[in-house]
Amino acid sequence: MHVIEAVNITTPLDPFLSLKGLAGYSGMSVRKLRDCLTHPVSPLPHYRVDGKILVRRSEFDAWMQAFKHVPDVDRIVNAVVEEFRR
Repeated sequence: MHVIEAVNITTPLDPFLSLKGLAGYSGMSVRKLRDCLTHPVSPLPHYRVDGKILVRRSEFDAWMQAFKHVPDVDRIVNAVVEEFRR
């Protein structure tokens, strides 16, 4: 017979961050983050509680995905190869 001594349940943390906390997490300035709150095409999702601005970390991460830049590797390689042919 087996006896379970303990059960550990963990959940990933998904905290609400102040703009200052988010600045530390993201590497962006508080000023830039304030600008992002009113971005004309894709505003940063946030919560206002008695004037305090909070952003959920997971929502920030999802929002950032829209700005991900993936270089066109094929175009870059073709340009380099073309330079060597000259």
